[in-house]
Amino acid sequence: MMLTPIETASACVLGLLLIVVLAGILHRKQRLLLPVCFSLASAASLLTVVAGGLAVANGLTEQVVMLIGLPDLPFHLRLDPLSGFFLTVIGLLAFFVSIYSIGYVKGFLGRRSVTSLVIFYCLFLAGMFMVVLSDDALIFLISWEVMAAASYFLVVFEDEQVENRRAAFLYMVVAHVGAIAILLSFGVLAGLATGFGSFSGYTFDAMRSAHFPVEWATAAFLLSFFGFAAKAGVVPLHVWLPEAHPVAPSNISALMSGVMLKTAIYGIIRITFDLIRVFPWWWGAIVLIFGLVSAVMGVLYALMQHDLKRLLAYHSVENIGIILIGIGLAMIFTSFKLPLLAALALTAGIYHTLNHAMFKGLLFMGAGAVLHATHERNMEEMGGLIHLMPWTAVLFLIGCISISALPPFNGFVSEWLTFQAFLLSPSLPSPLLKLLIPMGAALLALTGALAAACFVKAFGVTFLGHWRGHHASRVVETGWMMRLGMIMAALTCLLLGVFPTLVIGWMDAVPEQLIGSGLGATAGTFGWMWLTPVAYERASYSGPIVFFGILSVVVAAYLLLHVRPGAIHRAPIWDCGFQKINQRMQYNATSFSMPIRRIFGFLFSVREQVRLSPQTPHRAFPRRIHYYLRVRDRFWGWLYRPVIEASFWVSRKVGRLQQGRIQAYLIYSFVTIIVLLVFLG
Repeated sequence: MMLTPIETASACVLGLLLIVVLAGILHRKQRLLLPVCFSLASAASLLTVVAGGLAVANGLTEQVVMLIGLPDLPFHLRLDPLSGFFLTVIGLLAFFVSIYSIGYVKGFLGRRSVTSLVIFYCLFLAGMFMVVLSDDALIFLISWEVMAAASYFLVVFEDEQVENRRAAFLYMVVAHVGAIAILLSFGVLAGLATGFGSFSGYTFDAMRSAHFPVEWATAAFLLSFFGFAAKAGVVPLHVWLPEAHPVAPSNISALMSGVMLKTAIYGIIRITFDLIRVFPWWWGAIVLIFGLVSAVMGVLYALMQHDLKRLLAYHSVENIGIILIGIGLAMIFTSFKLPLLAALALTAGIYHTLNHAMFKGLLFMGAGAVLHATHERNMEEMGGLIHLMPWTAVLFLIGCISISALPPFNGFVSEWLTFQAFLLSPSLPSPLLKLLIPMGAALLALTGALAAACFVKAFGVTFLGHWRGHHASRVVETGWMMRLGMIMAALTCLLLGVFPTLVIGWMDAVPEQLIGSGLGATAGTFGWMWLTPVAYERASYSGPIVFFGILSVVVAAYLLLHVRPGAIHRAPIWDCGFQKINQRMQYNATSFSMPIRRIFGFLFSVREQVRLSPQTPHRAFPRRIHYYLRVRDRFWGWLYRPVIEASFWVSRKVGRLQQGRIQAYLIYSFVTIIVLLVFLG
């Protein structure tokens, strides 16, 4: 008998839990553990893609009640187009990363046991799947905590390093602060759903059927947005993200950045569009402003980085900002009863959610391949890897083109749709929006230009030029399992960019469910070849034509330059009159970002020093120059350091109560009893 989509998804979650048990059984056979467990995890992930894809394509809504919760509080599961879409996104990247992990995790064998990595990897996937399947506050928060706890242990996997322990602790603190805010938000919605008279309001169905006063709905929205923004890495709640993602194993970084952050996006959409449903326009303005700030600040932070994985982590902040821009615009248009434009903006946001998962997963897998081969994350110590790792270089380049929003890859389509949502918007009745909408379009354009510059730097410094490391490189290309995971992600980036009309037609059930309008009728007016978001007179794009046009130019250039003998002449590089040029004279990551640092340096805490060697006979002829640069996030000093210092001050004061004498503790108890009697009497 065939399983329904929700039964298939639930079976996959159960399968992941069984893999956890199997990993414990095989803990003494590490070389067998990896292919068996990660292969089963990839199969479970692929089945969730099938279940989620069917739910979206057919517009299905299925619900299941599981009598395994607390007494009178069973667990409720729901698979609808929204949860099906996010199930597909999570499952698709998990499928690629699980295959990649078979080769990547082998690098830990002989150094440490990988059993815990496999166990928490499967729990991490199960937690994310359950978050998007949850249909009540109880199972949602339990799944949220499973996901957070599992990812904490994955970040701290190499726990002998202080950096890893510090990053994991910071991540866990921010995650739990956010979880408290989400809990309070659900408490407000559940209480209002039943008049604070029973616990039955904890189900999402009860919240959907309730009517919330604007004041209480605003409180619930702000709490939930704060909680989910902490998980998503929205500025200024982003500080954990560039600390945790670089130190985690690269397959985990790919999942955390690619899909874990998207569970927060799912939560924002679910609560705003599905549970609350009616909201004022300024909610959307808040989301839009935070999205714009995160997009611009994220890409500027990324440009300053020398650590390849930290650079990618900051770009997650940028891309979460771009997604929030689409969601914020959709909220604004919905509040002004413009359903077609709301559907366009929401489609742009969720399309970028899918696109970011694919190209950011590809980039982190590529960074993991570089780290696996060179044991180095600092781009200043790399260079020329295109000759030693050609497969990785080409696949990483595809990720760079995609994230830079260049056609024909997928990043271009979703950012183009976001621009259409800006440019096709009518004159909205609010003076603030008349200023915010054009400014938002300009800032999004700036973000795109800076992202392209950043990945010219990332690819050029890492893969082009000559090796600039201090030690001789012994670099070899990665194995085929790692390559296979990256190849499939790269092909997905290409397909999502070439056939956007088909993808939008598939996902059209999501805006139909949440807004009551979709793009299916207008986007595919001229078939799958052309994408016309609102009307072909206003804007259109053909991914297949652009792809074949670019491909024909590349093929023609190859035939003209590489096939004909003697068409290319090689000559020594012009050396400006200097002799004995070496690899240390190349442009590096610091020099590349210097102009941007000069322009936007006021946004950072920059410390730059140049010291000459003490043995220098004359300043004009130094024997050696020591250059020191430190770029720090100002939010540490503005927001987090005062909180940390205040916490330590309070702890020291409270610590004085610990006298170590029984007489003092008896006095505390006596005073407490007296106070209670006075106030309760």
